[in-house]
Amino acid sequence: MKDKTIRKTNKQIIEELQARRELARAGGGVERVKKQHDAGKLTARERISLLLDKDTFEETDMFVIHKIRDFGMDGKTIPGDGVVTGSGKIFGRLVYVYAQDFTVFGGSLSSAHASKIVKIMKLAIQNQAPLIGMNDSGGARIQEGVESLGGYADVFLQNALASGVIPQISLVMGPCAGGAVYSPAMTDFTFMIKGTSYMFVTGPDVVKTVTSEEVTFEELGGADTHTTKSSVADGSFVNDLEGLNEVRRFLTFLPSNNMEKLVARKTDDDIRRIAPSLDTLIPQNPNTPYDIKELIETIADENDFFELQKEYAKNIVIGFIRLDGLTVGVVANQPLVLAGCLDIDSSRKAARFVRFCDAFNIPIFTLVDVPGFMPGTAQEYGGIIKHGAKLLFAYAEATTPKVTLITRKAYGGAYDVMSSKHLRGDANFAWPTAEIAVMGAKGAVEILHRSDLNDKDLIEKKTKEYEDRFANPFIAAERGFIDDIIIPSNTRFRIIQALSKLKSKNQKNPKKKFGNIPL
Repeated sequence: MKDKTIRKTNKQIIEELQARRELARAGGGVERVKKQHDAGKLTARERISLLLDKDTFEETDMFVIHKIRDFGMDGKTIPGDGVVTGSGKIFGRLVYVYAQDFTVFGGSLSSAHASKIVKIMKLAIQNQAPLIGMNDSGGARIQEGVESLGGYADVFLQNALASGVIPQISLVMGPCAGGAVYSPAMTDFTFMIKGTSYMFVTGPDVVKTVTSEEVTFEELGGADTHTTKSSVADGSFVNDLEGLNEVRRFLTFLPSNNMEKLVARKTDDDIRRIAPSLDTLIPQNPNTPYDIKELIETIADENDFFELQKEYAKNIVIGFIRLDGLTVGVVANQPLVLAGCLDIDSSRKAARFVRFCDAFNIPIFTLVDVPGFMPGTAQEYGGIIKHGAKLLFAYAEATTPKVTLITRKAYGGAYDVMSSKHLRGDANFAWPTAEIAVMGAKGAVEILHRSDLNDKDLIEKKTKEYEDRFANPFIAAERGFIDDIIIPSNTRFRIIQALSKLKSKNQKNPKKKFGNIPL
């Protein structure tokens, strides 16, 4: 008996494949794509196309659909289920990406949607390549119930497992609310788009119901809020295009994984370049501020500095530069703000950055001009002791190359905290203008000679004696706490030279599961 089954021809199969691909690429359809554009946002596929090198994107799970049958969802399926996943290259380097598609079910997360993200995260970990997530979602898909919540937890688990193994970058490009916020929060760096993205655990309506507070979406969780007040975001951009271009640039500073050695980028910037302006950077008056960023940018290759969290805790500066082509993480007190004092926010900000650099073997260059920790009841009640200890712990634990330069003040416990020789600093330098002491001369003399405070001439004389004795780097240098006192204009060469000797550094902490950092 002959088989009467009519099989599709190869041509028909290919045509069906192409039709299904086109359906997936169409997302939510012309009208919803138009709404996305009218809102000032690109689609998921447009974002991926701009993020990755041309013609390098390879999509996975294009045809995945949800299995929801309740609440009228039966038969309402769109291939891809609201998220585009895959891999590609950025400046020739492999990366894994996912981009939520707001045009499909509002980018809401179902178990199928989550499984696509989890798969790509596992591939990124397995293949030791960076992961970039682009968030644009209305949250959990309510029609699916608890399965969508389980999907979020599956994603969170992979975030935790990937931490310290591969760089994880989140680019929030639309709504991100409820449980959705915790994945970006667990990644290494989070960036937002001004005016079109927001993040919050509970929205304005819930806030009003529970607390009677009236607040807008932007005030509650917009880019300005999270870059200036909460520190949830590491930076923000004016639109999708700038955000995608800057993330491409940012990735060039990072290794692909925690086992990869940093590769030097070609530079024509002379390692022996002298910077005469640095010889006069420190004002004659020790209480006059100056901009530490001028020093950072001056010594960096091509004066290129990628600053992070620039609008938050401005009394400390963090970010990446290159020196002789190699990435270096920078932590620097900023005398322009709060005289460079360490407080709760700046300690937290710097501590997490130090730990990231250490996890990925990025050398840390610390610039010190710190009169101490911020005094006051607000700081003490807020836990400055514990938060300051975060930064202390981070530096002490770090085994990556650590080079430190004291430019002016290094007073009290803050001297210890800021990558001192006592915390296993590899190369510790000072400018001739450095002042290393328990405290400033005036405060010290008032304590040492409190019974003579009415004798202004004596106090003035003792203050001058204290300054002559301690307001310089020589005592610390005599004790070996400073390796050398260097000429400011030659700083670039001396730091590059120090880092070059540390390329093969091999330092290990005592065997343990992990340290219990004071959280």
